[in-house]
This record gives sequence, C-alpha cells and structure tokens, in this order.
Amino acid sequence: MSKQLLLGDEAIAQGALDAGLSGVYAYPGTPSTEITEYIQMAPISAERSIHNRWCANEKTAMEAALGMSFVGKKALVCMKHVGMNVAADCFINAAITGAKGGLIVVAADDPSMHSSQNEQDSRFYGDFALIPMYEPSNQQEAYDMVYSGFAFSEKIGEPLLMRMVTRLAHSRSGVERKEPQQQNELSFSSDPRQFVLLPGIARKRYKALLERQASFIEASENSPYNKYFDGPNKKLGIVACGIGYNYLMENYPEGCEYPVLKIGQYPLPKKQLMQLIESCEEILVLEDGQPFVEKHLKGYLGIGIKVKGRLDGTLSQDGELTPDSVARAVGKENKSSFTVPTIVAMRPPALCEGCGHRDMYNALTQVLKEEYPNHKVFSDIGCYTLGANAPFNAINSCVDMGASITMAKGAADGGLHPSVAVIGDSTFTHSGMTGLLDCVNENTNVTIVISDNETTAMTGGQDSAGTGRIEAICIGIGVNPEHIRVVIPLKKNYEEMKQVLREEIDYQGVSIVIPRRECIQTLARKKTKKVK
Repeated sequence: MSKQLLLGDEAIAQGALDAGLSGVYAYPGTPSTEITEYIQMAPISAERSIHNRWCANEKTAMEAALGMSFVGKKALVCMKHVGMNVAADCFINAAITGAKGGLIVVAADDPSMHSSQNEQDSRFYGDFALIPMYEPSNQQEAYDMVYSGFAFSEKIGEPLLMRMVTRLAHSRSGVERKEPQQQNELSFSSDPRQFVLLPGIARKRYKALLERQASFIEASENSPYNKYFDGPNKKLGIVACGIGYNYLMENYPEGCEYPVLKIGQYPLPKKQLMQLIESCEEILVLEDGQPFVEKHLKGYLGIGIKVKGRLDGTLSQDGELTPDSVARAVGKENKSSFTVPTIVAMRPPALCEGCGHRDMYNALTQVLKEEYPNHKVFSDIGCYTLGANAPFNAINSCVDMGASITMAKGAADGGLHPSVAVIGDSTFTHSGMTGLLDCVNENTNVTIVISDNETTAMTGGQDSAGTGRIEAICIGIGVNPEHIRVVIPLKKNYEEMKQVLREEIDYQGVSIVIPRRECIQTLARKKTKKVK
C-alpha cells in the first residue's frame, strides 16, 4: 500500500485500525492524546463501531480494555507516563490474568518534562509486570509493532507494553501500511477462572508467568526489532534503544564504526547482548529516559567490563537524549552551530486572554490575600495550574491528578484555615471524587473550587466526563446542596464571586464553589464550525 505521512502517535493508531481494533480506551495526556483522536476521526471507526470515547481516567481505561480482551476482541489503551501510575493496579494484575483478545498498552513518556511533572520511564512498569515490551525507533516501527503486536499478544496470552517518547510521538515520517484485518469474533477463554484472581488461582498464574520468561527472552532474541550490526572498531560497543538508534544513525549516515545492538523489543535479548559484550572493550548505552538498560546490563555482567551511559555521567541523567548528546558520547565533534537569536526569549506558558480561570483566580486571590492572611491553595493538573505564575501567584501545590482536594483535607486536618482546593472539571471526575468523599465523611473544613470550563482544555478540548453533572455528583457524594454554589467567572460578576467565596470559606464544613464558563478555545472552534 502507498505510504502515509504520519506522526508517531498516528502511526500507532493506524496500525491498530489496520490490525482489526475493536476499541481504544484512553484519558487525554500529552504526548499520547493524538492516538485516540486519530482513531476518533477515522471513518472506519464509525463503519466498524470501534469504541473510541474518552474514559474518566487511565485506571478505568485499562480495566475496560481488559474487559474487551476478556471477550476476545483487540483493545488498545493509551496514556502518558504518569497515567501509568493511575492504571498500575489493573496493569500489573493484567499480567497475571493474561489476555484473551490482543491487548496493547501504550505509555508515552516525556523526557525533559515538556508538559509533565516528572520524567519517569515506563519500561520499569513493563519489567515490573514481567511482560514483553516494544520501543520503536521510528514511525514505521511504531506502526509495525502495533499491527503485529496484537497477534503476538494473543499468541503468548499476555498484554504488551509499548513505550513511546515525545519526539517520536510528535514527529512525522512516511509509513507504509499493511493489509487491513477484520475484527475478532466474540470468544472466551477456555479457562473460566482465568480472570478470577483469588489467591489460589493467582499463585498458579503467577508461577506460569514466571515460567514463560525464558520464552519471552527467546522471542526478543528472534525479534526483527532487535538487530546486531558488527563494526570494525571493538573499543566500544553500543546498545541503542528505541529513538536512541535513530539518533546514532544521524551521526553515522555511512554506517557506525562500532558494533551496535539495536533494541526495540524487551526483555533484553541475552544472546545478542553477550555477543556485544564479548566483542568489545567498553559498552555505551543510548536510551531516552532513565538508565533502564544500563542498570540491567550492570546486573547481568558483574565481570568488570565498563558500561557507560547516564549513570557514569557520559550522558546527562536528566533531560532528553538528542543527536548532539549522542555525538558527544561517541567522541564525535558537536557540529551544531545554530544559536537562538537574541531577540527571541523563552516565555513561560500563560492562561489564554479571556479564560474563565483568569477571572476565577482574580476573585479568589483578592479575597484570600486581603481577608485571610493564613490561607493556602492546593491546586491540581490542568490549565489552571498556570495560576502558579505571575500575575496570579495563586497556588501553593501541584502534585498529581486529584491531589488538590486530598492535600487540602490533610492540611485542614492539621489545623490550617482556610484550606482551599482548586481543581478542574475533568480532573475532578478523573481523581477528585474519592477525595471529596473523604472530606464529606469527616465534614472537613475545606473550600473546594471546581473551575469548570466544560472540557479537557489543556490537552486540546476533549470531552470532559463530568460536563453537566458536577452538581449532581457532589450532591450524590453527600455535599450539602446549600453549599454547592455556581458562579459565572466574568469581570462584571467579581463582587458576587467574592461574596460567594467569603461565605463558603467561612462555612465550617465541606463547601463547593463552581465557577462555570466554557473554554474560549473550544467555544471559538464551535463558532468556526457553524460559520462553515
């Protein structure tokens, strides 16, 4: 078939569609969002009734995908790396239950924290779960791995983890498609208790998983994604993982002088690793993210051979791998001569002009700073996190999805007043509802601002699970309806907003203030569509 110019994320999506996907399950998070969006926009999704709605969070996405695998269908789960923390309960246990229909979990890592609060490396999750992993070096491999990965998952009866990084997810290349496959028919496991993890069953299944590790290594040794390339200069052997191989080849367009082991499938292929180790005086590991392979190599060896990489300072322990850092690591001159013109200065991101979050913060900070000098504001993950920057300087924390409410609760339990939480509507339904239930159960003295822009704005305006339901959810959890207050965040309503905030801060118990105004970006897109 003819080539298509695709982002790495789009290559994953197209590979899944061509492989006979029945459902994608995801919560939006950069750099993984475009995978689901591509599937949502593909005509075949409607033609084949492929599930493609956003989920409330990554845990529900992982569990729903496992349910689709349970009935024999092919399912894709997509999230950014921190989403793996949310999905981990089901993800780890899914390795014990195994899979019936093909099941691929895509974790898009974000080295250098372009839009994230940490740099964690999802390969450690795959290793923890004891399941095979893919790590593509380019867009074509991303497509091929997903296209063939569903069959591999069904063959071994396990989910697969596919690890992407930002630069690959958001760059384009030509991708050659394969013959589209049909969806699986409904089918079930021959073992009716496969997915029942009572301890007696789980122990047997875990033992069986351990016994399959040797076959997983053998699959890696025979994988087309793991290749050994010999070179004449044996002073150095290079292990190049995923996009690291791409960067290495940029520095050696005519071929590398050193032996190279390209890694695209895990567990690590021991046979090829030992071939490299026995041939070379030193080993250099090129991997984008944390020193996952480097640590494994040092554990394998114990024989005195020098292994270089992020741990010994050859490469920086933080930030992205780049062609330039690879060039320095292999002793090549850094030829980069481009410099940023002095007229261009780095600017921190800011809330859009006219954003409802701006009006919410202006009212909130004015009330708190003028009337409550001992206040603290616990914020969350979303556009409104930019309230940490000037001119607002309005928040005191941002840790993880949903932590605003629970941190405010803990601070209130410790005697802080006022203890204020700021959370968005999508984050509230993602991870905030359980924290609110804790507050209600103890009638904690907290004020919770649910800043509702009726979308998941930070990642591009995807549907929010709680749109039109926030008040009903809060009432259902047990908040006194008299202390669920809705305001419209506009300058003309400042005095009303300030009065509502004062009243709810002074209330001794759980109170909710909902500033509600649609995101100006999604509103503008709707108006543009109407004009067309």
